[in-house]
Amino acid sequence: MKSEIQTVDTVRRPARGAQAPPVILNAPAQSSSLTQIPTAVVYCEGNFAKIDGKTANGLVRHSEAYRIVSVIDSTCSGENAGRVLDDVINDIPILESLNIAIARESSVPDTFIYGMAPSTGRLSNVDRGVVLDAIARGMNIVSGLHEYLSDDPEIAQAALDRQVTIRDIRKPKSSKNMRLFDGSVADVNALRIAVLGTDCAIGKRTTATVLARALNSKGIKTVLVGTGQTGLMQGAKYGVAMDAVPPQFCCGELEGAIVAASEAEQPDVILIEGQGALSHPAFCTSAFILRGSQPDAVILQHAPKRGHRCDFPNMPMPTLTSEIALIEAFSDTKVIGITLNHEGMSEAEITNTIAAQSKKLELPVTDALSRPAAHLLAMVAAAYPGLQQGTPVAAI
Repeated sequence: MKSEIQTVDTVRRPARGAQAPPVILNAPAQSSSLTQIPTAVVYCEGNFAKIDGKTANGLVRHSEAYRIVSVIDSTCSGENAGRVLDDVINDIPILESLNIAIARESSVPDTFIYGMAPSTGRLSNVDRGVVLDAIARGMNIVSGLHEYLSDDPEIAQAALDRQVTIRDIRKPKSSKNMRLFDGSVADVNALRIAVLGTDCAIGKRTTATVLARALNSKGIKTVLVGTGQTGLMQGAKYGVAMDAVPPQFCCGELEGAIVAASEAEQPDVILIEGQGALSHPAFCTSAFILRGSQPDAVILQHAPKRGHRCDFPNMPMPTLTSEIALIEAFSDTKVIGITLNHEGMSEAEITNTIAAQSKKLELPVTDALSRPAAHLLAMVAAAYPGLQQGTPVAAI
């Protein structure tokens, strides 16, 4: 199925906020240029374009913090990453191994990104060997696993010996430096829209990224606040990996990121990336997102052909009607539209589902990847006609 999303030029600017430079393990300071960003190979063995490969999928679609030069997945090597993912050609090849990925470049890429999000949150023995190989070649390591590679004695020592960095996206700061919720989010003037979903790994971040780009292109200054490891890897300037923060501080940490974005950027709209699903018993992040961001509105992402929750074959997916009712009962907000994840759907099924659900729910419905971004813009404009369009601004 052909998608209308296109690859975008990487924004070259100094990293700030959530993208602050990683700590180097007892290594001397390294000079860097503000006009360039690091090159990166994304490791996604056996999982590219699949649910557990969502980090690699997201980085192939959009990355401001790293220039992705290749993806490693021997099961679809020789293919183009954009074609496999969205049927849109880009300049990122899928290669069989790290050896081949390095051999095709004029110099060793700066960064090795672990591009998978397995349900275990841990590194397999095979993957550990690849990470150690990347370190031995002088590559910095970025990981979104719950297992912190910088705390692993063998990996940390290898990084120290080679004077490279390990960036554990989910590794939280000390609790003494964490922020409690204080209600200051109520003073934020920007329109706040949370992009939530009916399951995890369903496309919330992708939809939020497409919407942020579309709003900015119309001069409606928009900031996307990341709440997961992939968004922070992509280059979100503001945000926090919610599932790595102790529950007591989740609402306050997210509130702090939103307030910081508001004060620094003075945006018209702040989009908040969703995590999990409010109805999902295995996750509590959606609840914290609704409490911490106090959104004016919610856009809800749903996969109509998904029969059960990710990694839970005995747990049926909720209906859109039930999820909307739960969200609106839990929080003083309103669902203003539905976006689809078209996995397993034909073009005709997408068209028919959009029409049927729009009629049933009396809400606008679209698909961020297979339909024009103008449909997403219209969804927001219908709910907030007072939003003013101006001079296009760079995506934030």
